[in-house]
Amino acid sequence: MFLVFEGVDGCGKSTQCRLLADYLETDCGREVLRVREPGGTELGERIRPLILEPGVEELSCETELFLFMAARSHLVKHQIQPALQVGKVVISDRFIWSSAAYQGTSELSLDAILEVGRLAIDDLRVTRTFLIDLDPAVALGRTSAAADRMEDRGLTYQQSVRANFLELARRFPEAVTIIDGCGSAQEVHRQVVERLVEG
Repeated sequence: MFLVFEGVDGCGKSTQCRLLADYLETDCGREVLRVREPGGTELGERIRPLILEPGVEELSCETELFLFMAARSHLVKHQIQPALQVGKVVISDRFIWSSAAYQGTSELSLDAILEVGRLAIDDLRVTRTFLIDLDPAVALGRTSAAADRMEDRGLTYQQSVRANFLELARRFPEAVTIIDGCGSAQEVHRQVVERLVEG
């Protein structure tokens, strides 16, 4: 299985990735690989600060998109596909929908971004995307670390990102499970497990 968590900054994706990995390893006896985007490889971790760290040279939306896609392509080929081939469950903190949601707030269309994304991931299929849906005003209030460049773009930007995620969910309902992110981490985790078991 290749499972992906998506959502606005501060919605709790990273926590849910960890909780689900613990559940699958401890309760289900599965081997799990957890990855994050951008990152997960040496190349990806080098690209990550170029995209996210405040104070780095401002990037055009196209440059930002291609940096994300380069890190993603490398991650797919060197981590995700090899893990899936030996029967591991892969859980990713963000994937292609994040590019569409975040870079799709500019003049780039969702369709164009998804088309570039399909090339970058070699048509790898996600088993299930869990979209942790939360009001960005609440989500941003939960973040305690210093804001990265995406978070620095403010509430209006994050609201556009959320709208793009929900539009993707509307377009591809068979591929996504929308999870209410308002509850505690354990309450959200219970929703995730229930929906995963239901198939």
